[in-house]
Amino acid sequence: MAGSAGDAPETAGGQPGAPQPQAPSAPPGFRVYRRRWIFLLVLSLLSLSNATLWLSFAPVADTVAKRFSLSIGQVNWLSLVYLVASVPFGVMAIWFLDSIGLRGATILSAWLNFLGSGLRALPGARVSVPPPFFYLMAGQSLCALAQTLVIFSPAKLAALWFPEHQRATANMIATMSNPLGILLANVLSPALVKNEDDIPLMLGIYVIPAGIACLLATTCLWESVPPTPPSAGAASSTSEKFFAGLKLLVLNKAYIILALCFGAAVGIFSAFCALLEQILCVQGYSNDFSGLCGALFIVAGFLGALGLGLYVDRTKHFTEATKIGFCLMSMACVAFSVVSQLQGQAIWLAVVCFLFGFFGLSIAPVATELVVECSFPVGEGASTGLVFVLGQIEGTLIMVLLTALTVPRKGPSFSTCQHGEAPLDWTVPLLVMAALCTACSCVFVIFFHTPYRRLQVEANASPSIQEVTVPPWQSHPQPPATHPQPVLQSV
Repeated sequence: MAGSAGDAPETAGGQPGAPQPQAPSAPPGFRVYRRRWIFLLVLSLLSLSNATLWLSFAPVADTVAKRFSLSIGQVNWLSLVYLVASVPFGVMAIWFLDSIGLRGATILSAWLNFLGSGLRALPGARVSVPPPFFYLMAGQSLCALAQTLVIFSPAKLAALWFPEHQRATANMIATMSNPLGILLANVLSPALVKNEDDIPLMLGIYVIPAGIACLLATTCLWESVPPTPPSAGAASSTSEKFFAGLKLLVLNKAYIILALCFGAAVGIFSAFCALLEQILCVQGYSNDFSGLCGALFIVAGFLGALGLGLYVDRTKHFTEATKIGFCLMSMACVAFSVVSQLQGQAIWLAVVCFLFGFFGLSIAPVATELVVECSFPVGEGASTGLVFVLGQIEGTLIMVLLTALTVPRKGPSFSTCQHGEAPLDWTVPLLVMAALCTACSCVFVIFFHTPYRRLQVEANASPSIQEVTVPPWQSHPQPPATHPQPVLQSV
C-alpha cells in the first residue's frame, strides 16, 4: 500500500508526488502520506462510537432503571466502569500501544468496542437473557477495555503520521471525537427514549457506528508507521524503552504536575457528563434540557479546541494556552455549581455549560501535546496514557465523592427525576467539585514550567527540512530561551 499510485507521498504543502526542494547538504527529506487522513478518520470514528457507548445510559438514567428494574446506583456503574477499568488495564494498554504498535491497538480496540456494543444490546432484544444487568455491565466492560486503547492514541497518531505544523490540529480532531460522541449520546438518547419501551431501539442504534468503525479498522489500516517519518520528532518517537520511559516520567517534575492537574480536569469532565442529568432533574429541568446542556458543553469545547489547535500549531504557545484555559475553566465551574442549584434559570445554565466546555474541554488536545513536549523522548503512548489513567482514577474518586456527599433534599420539591428515589441535594458536592477545579488550576499555573523538548530536537536536527515542511506563513519554531535545559535525545 505504501507504494501504490493512489497513495503517493505528499510534500508538506500537500502536493502529491511533487519533488521536495532541499538544501544541498540536507539529509533525505521527511514525507507525509495521504493515508494518514484515513487513519485519522478511523481513529476518530472509533473514539466517537466508544464515547457514545460510555454515556448512552446517563441522559436517560431514570428510564433505564425503570426498564430493567435497576437502582440508579447500578445505572451509574454502567458509566463508572469505564473509569474503573482503566486503572488495572491502563498500563497494559500503554505497553501494547508503544510495543505492538498503533495499528494493532486500533484494530483490537475496534473489535472490543463492537463486541461490547452487541453484548449490551441483548437485554433489549426479544430473547430471554436474565439478569439484564449482567449483560449490560459485561458489554460496558468490553467497551471500557477498548477505551483504554482509544484515548491513548491521538498524540501518538499525530506524532508518527503528521508533520510538525499539523500535529496539534490532528491531535485535536482525534481527541475531540471522544467528546463529540458524548454530545451524540446526550442528544440522541433523550430523543430516542421517550418511555421504557424505546430502550431496545436505543441499544440497537448504538451498535451501528461501532460496527462501521470495526470494519474500517480491520480493512483499511495496514501499517502502524509510515515508510518515511514526517519529522525529526517522529524519527525519534518511542526512543526510550517502556520501563525506562516510565522511570523518566516519574522523575520528571513538570510531567507529574501536568499529569495530576490535567488528570483531575479529565475526572471533573467525566463526572460532569455522567451526573449532569441527575443534578439538573432535581431542580425541575427535563432530560431533554439536560441533553441540551451536555450538547452545548461539547460543541463549545470542539469550537474552542479547533481555534486553539490552529493557534498553537502556528505559535507553539502550549503552556500559555493551557494555563489561561485552566483559569477560565475553573471560573466556569464555580458558576455552574451556583447556577445549577437555582430553579428557572435555563438560559443562564445553558450559557454557563457553554463557557465551561469552551474554556475547559478545549484545552484537552493542547494539554496532550504539552505532555509529549515535556516528556520527550518517552513514547507518546506512555506519556499521554499515564495522564489519562490518572484522570480515570481521579474521575472515579471524584464521582464516588460527589455521590457520597449527596443527602436527601429538604423543603419543597421541583424534581422531574423518574427513578423513584427521593430527590438529592447536590449543593455541597458541586461546591466541592468547583473547589477541586480551582485548586488544580492554581497549582498548575504557579508550579508548571517546562522546555519544549521535542521542538528543540526538531529545530536542531535539520532546519532546512523544517523550512520545507512548514508553510511559508509559519515561522520556524524556536526552543524557549527561558528554559536552557539539556535536550533529551536518543537516536
